[in-house]
Amino acid sequence: MFNHFNSYTNNYPYNQTYSTNPSQMQQQSQQMPTNVIWCQGEAGAKSYNLLNPGQSIWLIDSENEGVFYIKTLDTSGIPLPLRIFDFKERKQKQENNPSSEYITRKEFEKRLSELKNNAKQSV
Repeated sequence: MFNHFNSYTNNYPYNQTYSTNPSQMQQQSQQMPTNVIWCQGEAGAKSYNLLNPGQSIWLIDSENEGVFYIKTLDTSGIPLPLRIFDFKERKQKQENNPSSEYITRKEFEKRLSELKNNAKQSV
């Protein structure tokens, strides 16, 4: 039986032992592969074929910003339907954003006028 976990962890490049010697570390970091695989559009993702049976891979579209694909082969090596995703950056909420606590002079004058009119009507 094919064990996905062992296959994945044994082939994962970060499970290797690296030296603490700075010159050797620099050489190793230059040789270390990236985990980002770029493709050109959906056609490029569909034609990507460097997968083993039972493996999935993320492919980032170089032509369409914010699009990535997940290509998967089943355990017999047959490609499953290509999964297409859109992603966007999530902006962090800024709690004490001072710019959101202020109004423009025009907004202030308008609100002041409304308050004066309401005060006159209630007297």
